Amino acid sequence: MTKQSIFGRIAQLAKANINALIDQAEDPQLMLDQMVRDYTNSIAEAESAIAETIGNLRLLEEDHAEDVRAASDWGNKALAASRKADEYRAAGNSADADKFDNLAKVALQRQITSENEAKMAEPQIASQTQVVDQLKNGLNGMKGKLEQLKSKRSELIARSKTAEAQKKVADAVKSIDIMDPTSEVSRFEDKIRREEAKVRGQQELAASSLDAQFESLEDIGEMTEVEARLAELKSGGSPAVSAKPSAPAVTQGAPYTPGE
Repeated sequence: MTKQSIFGRIAQLAKANINALIDQAEDPQLMLDQMVRDYTNSIAEAESAIAETIGNLRLLEEDHAEDVRAASDWGNKALAASRKADEYRAAGNSADADKFDNLAKVALQRQITSENEAKMAEPQIASQTQVVDQLKNGLNGMKGKLEQLKSKRSELIARSKTAEAQKKVADAVKSIDIMDPTSEVSRFEDKIRREEAKVRGQQELAASSLDAQFESLEDIGEMTEVEARLAELKSGGSPAVSAKPSAPAVTQGAPYTPGE
């Protein structure tokens, strides 16, 4: 896996709009589970690639440091050889003086080579350092998105369970709704109401029958009084005065004689 593809993948995942992805998913929970797995795997791959990139950067930095040290060492050697040549030349020993001057030239050439190698590595080190920083930032963004995904997944699962529980409660309440004419409770209530109405009807019927019996007793009492008065008339006596407060008082006078 190249650094460029890793960088592109990290950037894409870090910028992912999780809410939009959830809205487009047919089953958000399954989609989030898959995304958590994908992000986890991608983070592991990214960490491995970034670690390799950082390792390569450190090697470049070590090589650069070695070139800088080498350039400094060769410079010191050139200086030492040049001074030695000057000493021999001052002593009139031209052969040794030339020998050490030649050594100084070789050291200077090595110094220049090391300096050039160090300079050539510097832009690459700077570029690799920038890439590593970007990869680290992208990786941190991915880790943040992963935590967001896990939080969304937990929230979604909790909401799903709550909705399921609410549905069960609603179904239970609906099944025992006493206002539902199809429910067992409603039918039982109707049955009791019919029985209560029947009892009231029986009571009303019994009451009307009892009133009729009392009315018959009153009629019998009136007929008995009439018969008694008739018998008394026939025997030549006076009819008895009614004891009822509603009957008019009979005035005492001459005995009644039929035919008057």
